[in-house]
Amino acid sequence: MGLVRLRIKEFAAEKGWTLKELSERSDVPHSTIRSYVRRDRMATIDYAAVFKIARAFDVAIEDLVEILEE
Repeated sequence: MGLVRLRIKEFAAEKGWTLKELSERSDVPHSTIRSYVRRDRMATIDYAAVFKIARAFDVAIEDLVEILEE
């Protein structure tokens, strides 16, 4: 199983958004976003949430997800 990291902090900083703003724009709970930001490696993610976050940033999922290990 591979490990990934979501580049949420980087994209939020580029947009000048707080995690709360991202939550409102993406319709993903703030607690979920905060959890993703705090973890530097994840084995599982909620694809629907990641899709919504990528859409809020107007980027492809491939740009948001960094593969650390395959």
